[in-house]
Order: sequence, then C-alpha cells, then structure tokens
Amino acid sequence: MTVEDLVRAKVAEVPMFGPGAEVGRIVRLASMTNQSFKVAIDGRDYVLRIAGQGTEEYIDREADEHAARVTAQIGVGAPLVYYSRERGIQVTAFIENSAPMDAAVLSDPHALRLAADAFRRLHTCGSPFLGRFSNFEKMDEYLDVLRRHDSRLPDGYFEAKTEAEAVRQALADANVALAPCHNDPAPENLVYTGDRVYILDWEFCGNNDPMWDLADLSVEADFSDRQDAILLEAYCNGPPSKAMEARLVIYKAMAFLLWTLWGVLQEVNENQAPAYHFASYWDYAMDRFTRSKAIMGREDFGALLEAVRGGDAGSP
Repeated sequence: MTVEDLVRAKVAEVPMFGPGAEVGRIVRLASMTNQSFKVAIDGRDYVLRIAGQGTEEYIDREADEHAARVTAQIGVGAPLVYYSRERGIQVTAFIENSAPMDAAVLSDPHALRLAADAFRRLHTCGSPFLGRFSNFEKMDEYLDVLRRHDSRLPDGYFEAKTEAEAVRQALADANVALAPCHNDPAPENLVYTGDRVYILDWEFCGNNDPMWDLADLSVEADFSDRQDAILLEAYCNGPPSKAMEARLVIYKAMAFLLWTLWGVLQEVNENQAPAYHFASYWDYAMDRFTRSKAIMGREDFGALLEAVRGGDAGSP
C-alpha cells in the first residue's frame, strides 16, 4: 500500500468524511513516532495523525484525547476535529500561516517569548489532565517494555539511574505544585504564526512540574544559556527564582536520561523516521545518555539539588 493509499483509507474511516470524501494534496509532516500528514479533504486542510507502530505499549490514548480536547478549548492546541482511540487516528484543523518552531525560529527572542506564553497559559489553565507524568515512573515503564524485548542498553545506564535517585528525592522535598503539562515539547510539536504559538500532539501529557516542559524544550531545541534565560524570564514575567533555575538544569539531565530509553525503544520498534540528524535511534540514545551524565557530573550539581530542596518553587 502506498502512502497515498494509506491516507485515503484512513480518511475514509473518519465518519464525518467517509469513503466519498474528496482527498486532494497530501504532504508528509515531521514526526518521529507517528505518521502525520497535511491533507486537503473536501477543499479544506487538515492534519491527519496515524498512530505509530508499537505506541500502544506506552501511550495512553484516553489521556491523549482528553488533553487534545482541553487544549483546543483554551486555544493552546490545534482545533480537534476527530479522535479514535481504537483506530489510532486523530484529525485536527491545519493551522494556517504557521511554521514549525525549528532552531531558526527559536533563535528569535520574540518567538521564544511567545512559546513561554503558550506554556504559561497551559500550566495555569486550571484544567488538570487525566494522569500524572513522572519521568522516573516513565523510565521504569520503558525499562519494563525493553526487558520484554530483551533489548540492549547503554553501558552504565542503571548506575546513572541510581544516581538520579538523589534528584527524585530533592524534587520530592521541594513539593512543587503540579500542573497540566505537555512533557514532550520537541520543536516539531510547536508551530508559530508570528503572533502566537500552538502546542501539538499530547501523547505524553500529564500533570507534572511545569519546569519539565521548559527544560525539555531546551533539551530538544539545544538552547544556549541565553535562550534559557529568555525563556524563563518570559515565562515568569520577570526574574525567576534560583530554585526554578536549578529545576530547569536538573530536569535537563532527567530528560536526557529518559529519552535515552525512548530512543532505544524506537530502535526496538524499528522506527524508520529520522531522529534529528542522527544516523540511528541508537546513536540518538547514546547522545542523550552522554549529555545526561555530563550534567549530573557537574561540580555544582549538588548545589543545584540544595537550591531545589530549599528554594522558592516559583510560579508563572
């Protein structure tokens, strides 16, 4: 089956369209886990997302749908047209005059501040998501899946995970209030219109420490210290607390550690989509693991943990 045939078949499964829908131009969109397409249907543009191979093992589709509906209502997410948990299909309106927030876009302080505003609106919307996202629990979940597949892991991964227990305790001591979070804000999950940022794809949604979202955006977009500072100050509408700055750095280390396992899982699932500039998902995983260890090996990492424990949690 060709890509065009696949898309047409999936469009036909959507009740509001059906087999008689007129399907026009089909454009493949950037996506590392699923298959996403811009599709002209009956003269209007939509985004069709087809669930990726193996995602049923680690994606909660009920939570994903709930978050998609909540965020569409508050204007942070794309307008939701159709969602089927059973078929693994989502259809949203295509956001006109938009562009993915790649490195070039995110180098613009104005765009970066609008991204901070979008996350602040999400985190303060007052509509909790269905579940809790914990990077530590997610690591355990991924490890369980990888054990079932008898998968290889980077040498020293379990030692690094043990070291991360100090981070878990420091964050528990800080007792930060949880908020609805995206938890996977890779640049391809954000689009920019020039005066607004939309956040897309809610498969990793859950209530979490808001600093995870900012730290993970920094990780995935490879921010400089200056970009981190702009992001945090815009998010806080002023200078952030030392504790918030520390949580940003600490969550970077944890994001790298978690996405190490995600990269290995994509290798296991034989995901053929590109992992940024990496030759394989194993190379991606090793890069993430190396960078996690580098942050946890910093001389000031212990001081950062103390700042998290004793500091003001801060709020947007």
